[in-house]
Amino acid sequence: MKSAVELEQISLRGSHLNLAADAAGPADAPTLLFLHGSGQTRQSWSSALAEAIQRGYRAISVDLRGHGDSEWSPDGEYTLDKFAADIRTVIDQLDDEPIVIGASLGGLIGMMIAAAPPPRLRALVLVDITARVEMSGANEVIAFMDSAPNGFASLEEAAAAVAAYLPHRPPPKNTNGLKRNLRLRNGRYYWHWDPAFIQMGRDSQGKLRADGPNPLETFARAIDIPTLLVRGSRSRIVSEAGAREFLQMVPHAEFVDIAGAHHMVAGDANDAFNDAVFDFIDRQVGLRAGS
Repeated sequence: MKSAVELEQISLRGSHLNLAADAAGPADAPTLLFLHGSGQTRQSWSSALAEAIQRGYRAISVDLRGHGDSEWSPDGEYTLDKFAADIRTVIDQLDDEPIVIGASLGGLIGMMIAAAPPPRLRALVLVDITARVEMSGANEVIAFMDSAPNGFASLEEAAAAVAAYLPHRPPPKNTNGLKRNLRLRNGRYYWHWDPAFIQMGRDSQGKLRADGPNPLETFARAIDIPTLLVRGSRSRIVSEAGAREFLQMVPHAEFVDIAGAHHMVAGDANDAFNDAVFDFIDRQVGLRAGS
């Protein structure tokens, strides 16, 4: 078991707002930039950050706009363009071309930036996200995020909701970790994201819209940097067909299917996830150092 990691909470400038982040590791080491998924926070990467720091990397995990301790969009808009503009601004503040590790929403942001530099990325890791999102699975995520508009009476009630949503995971022994994703307001616990975020891109029935051309395919085909796709074998967001299509669009990409993992791969299978991701990252840094 890894020892606790000393993280420094920092503030980074996004596009017209401030973003909270955790950082650790030598300032002059290769930089890994971790981007979480919808409704998550920077704390979702705790195991991966510990592994990164142990291997000597500079690791930065960012709360996306409207999430965690970052500021909310002043106009209530949460488009992919705005998320990407934030992270482009963050990367411009770094002294290094980072490797971006993005889960779900974070991966879409990484895909957009990789497809249209500057700024340049050294490499890209996509965690259970491709150019084709399975709408049935995505709407299950939306339904969970929508399921407690009035918050929870206690941390235990919130933990029970999470356990019902993730029955494949053993319930936590205490609720301290869950507390980081909740905020107490007027005696009730609420998920720590802007409610306006969850309304973006939905139709009149509250479902995600999936009509019209898919711009993500254009982004995927434009990626020319080293890329790794990590899929959870039980994912409801990325199907086997979706993974195969992505590998046709990005033929140089590597692919790892993590057995038994669902959409939140890093949390479902920490060790297998870290082994796959850091094997890829170590090789990219080694290749750059030897070039």
